[in-house]
Amino acid sequence: MTGLQEMILIGEIVLQSKIAQRAAERLRATHDNFDHVETWCSIQSILVAAGNVSKILWPNEKYKIRGERLRQLLKVEKDNPLSNRKFRNHFEHYDERIEEYFKDNSQGVYIDLAMNPSLRSGIFNDPPLNTHRGYNSFNNSLVFRNETLYLDEVLTALDNILNNCKSY
Repeated sequence: MTGLQEMILIGEIVLQSKIAQRAAERLRATHDNFDHVETWCSIQSILVAAGNVSKILWPNEKYKIRGERLRQLLKVEKDNPLSNRKFRNHFEHYDERIEEYFKDNSQGVYIDLAMNPSLRSGIFNDPPLNTHRGYNSFNNSLVFRNETLYLDEVLTALDNILNNCKSY
């Protein structure tokens, strides 16, 4: 990988990190002025931007060396939350998740795009069963079925990488 390629990829990481920051600002603004579409638009933007950074830093096998080099340059740890794209994939491949769910579940209960306070109605503040996608603004977390992703952890990881890009 040439120095020019490194600079281009680092520039893309900077851009995607800033996109996620803007989306996080818009998401926080929806807490005061509820806008259902803007909430999910902002969440999706954060996930896509984080996924794009993840693909640059943890590419497929063909570009593995490039990813290792960039992670080394930017001091990105192996256990960085961005290394796992499972949540982004849940949203990006939502159509497949629906097909899989109904293949295995014949029940008619399907709760999607759940918002406060419905996420807090489960036992011990767990999301209620059958919640497919949900957002909890109290702790800035996403739910996909029985999994939780804390957006603040993703945003912090992006900020740390962005700061490391500035020193490169």
